Amino acid sequence: MKIRFNSISWLGVVMFGLVGCNSDNEIECPEDYTGALAATEEKMVGEWLLTAIVSEEEIDLTDDSEENPSTDIYAQYSDCQRDGAYTFSSNRGYTFEQGLRASGCERQVDLAGTWQLASNTISLVGSCNIQNLAIEFNEDSSAFNFSEVFNVTNVQGATVQTEVTFTYTKQ
Repeated sequence: MKIRFNSISWLGVVMFGLVGCNSDNEIECPEDYTGALAATEEKMVGEWLLTAIVSEEEIDLTDDSEENPSTDIYAQYSDCQRDGAYTFSSNRGYTFEQGLRASGCERQVDLAGTWQLASNTISLVGSCNIQNLAIEFNEDSSAFNFSEVFNVTNVQGATVQTEVTFTYTKQ
């Protein structure tokens, strides 16, 4: 089975650049998050593995000679594409890794920065960018998810705009 890489294949983190310029036209990067964790943030500390990717619209991503669209994007992905993990530390550092644990992955992502959680929005600063994700926790805070709208290219080459939800589960 061959799986096409598309606009969300290597998403786990979408960095939205919010950088400013000073009067000298130098780039000013966002400040790193510092300080002690609030009690509500402590649930984030640890490793969170990507465990689900679901789209609102059915999409066929597999080149398997069958027309079999599904909303379960995760099931259509290769081991390398499913290999995503956030690690949040108590000193506000975080890493995001993709394609580093599965064997033979051609594309790899290894990001690091700082984080904070406020009102179910996790904010990530890294590589002179800031990303704010509205996340939802399950009842026991053992998993969280976030959704974004993406243009996804199916196996026939058609682009479908759909909301995609990523779920991460604490290890």
